[in-house]
Amino acid sequence: MSGSAQIRVTPPVRRAAEALLEAGGQVFLVGGAVRDALLGRPVKDFDLEVFGLPAEAVRQSLSSVARVEPAGDSFPVFKVAGLEGLDGQIDVALPRRDSKRGHGHRGIEAVADPFMPVLEAARRRDFTMNALMFDLGAGTLVDPFQGRADIEARTLRRVDAATFAEDPLRALRAAQFAARFEMSVEPETAALCASMPLGELPAERIAGEMEKALLQARRPSIAFRLLSEWNQLGPVAPELLPLAGTPQDPEWHPEGDVWTHTMLVIDEARALIDDLDRPRALAVMLGALCHDLGKPPTTKFEDGRIRSRGHEEAGVAPTLSLLDRWNVHTRDGYALRGQVVALVRDHLKPGMLFPVRNEVSVGAIRRLARRVEPDLLYRVAKADCLGRTGNFSTEAMEWFIAEVRRLSVERAAPAPLLQGRDLLALGVRPGPAMGRLLAEIYEQQLDSRVQTRDEALTLARQLAAV
Repeated sequence: MSGSAQIRVTPPVRRAAEALLEAGGQVFLVGGAVRDALLGRPVKDFDLEVFGLPAEAVRQSLSSVARVEPAGDSFPVFKVAGLEGLDGQIDVALPRRDSKRGHGHRGIEAVADPFMPVLEAARRRDFTMNALMFDLGAGTLVDPFQGRADIEARTLRRVDAATFAEDPLRALRAAQFAARFEMSVEPETAALCASMPLGELPAERIAGEMEKALLQARRPSIAFRLLSEWNQLGPVAPELLPLAGTPQDPEWHPEGDVWTHTMLVIDEARALIDDLDRPRALAVMLGALCHDLGKPPTTKFEDGRIRSRGHEEAGVAPTLSLLDRWNVHTRDGYALRGQVVALVRDHLKPGMLFPVRNEVSVGAIRRLARRVEPDLLYRVAKADCLGRTGNFSTEAMEWFIAEVRRLSVERAAPAPLLQGRDLLALGVRPGPAMGRLLAEIYEQQLDSRVQTRDEALTLARQLAAV
């Protein structure tokens, strides 16, 4: 059950643990920190679990060395901050007992039990790799369910079948963990995942797990393929179901149907987002996931070819449906929803512009930048091109991003040279006529017919005098 392991903790974590140890508690590093350390991954989040101390004693001990904010009701969790060298916070929890009181994830009731046996507390964990604990007092690894061996074998295995089945969220966690860590799911665990009522889960919990798969896995397709294998894609993203079996022109898509293509596309898109902030990275991934949702209703056999005319526009409605299902709107102030829709609607544009590139005006690129971020569009279009078998050139996308960068419109079209206050200063009265005047000046700006503020003011005077 116990063994040696090199688990390094930061000095702030050590100070918090020592305060609890001095008070007589037994302190363990738990969860992802131990798992990630054994996987050889960077440890970002430190979670502690304290045995043998009531909640108030835990709070007092931590308060002697740090700033403590309690969280939770039935099972206290203490957010520890303010320790020298601590970037962020440490979560300190008491062991708890879970019981099923109702439907879904919200039907699980948790009550703190500081004197629960360590083995019993570990048994409530979902997977063996997450049941690993590191005893900070003894400096030993506690491995009651052979989680270390499962990590080495790259196998995702449930801890306890009865407790695992109580929470349907664990099926989604299995899918995203399998994708993030590129693990196989042990057959009995997979069978449990296939039997769970995922439709009982709240939208935000589904979206949270799918976001982790999309952003943290190198091959997010693993998660979606598992859900499909378990017949669990319907409760999570029914908009994806029609993709399977929808044919594509083999000349352009030798990989097969739209589902196969989409899975390849999201894996390619994942390789293109590491330099983006989280909202924009998520926009690219959702755009890649949804980009061909319009193909099932538009795919027809015409003139001996498989065609999907207008699928980009037809994809808007199912994209909105999926975003509604996952409650996707803004993220950190970023208009995520609108950007994803624009990426779906315009994902063919770089490829369409390339054959007529010598005729494409700067205004056309700038106008495109008014409705979608060209840098993100480039990434989705490139992933779309690469997400198929065979050798397909990305020359069109590289030309597109080069033009975008030349015009400095990677994220947005140029800001208007003039505002309403400028026209007021020229004596133009507020009203529809002012709006039309500003629009005309901006259109000429997009076409580079006016390039400076002075030129814009001159044009404004001319137009106002007409």
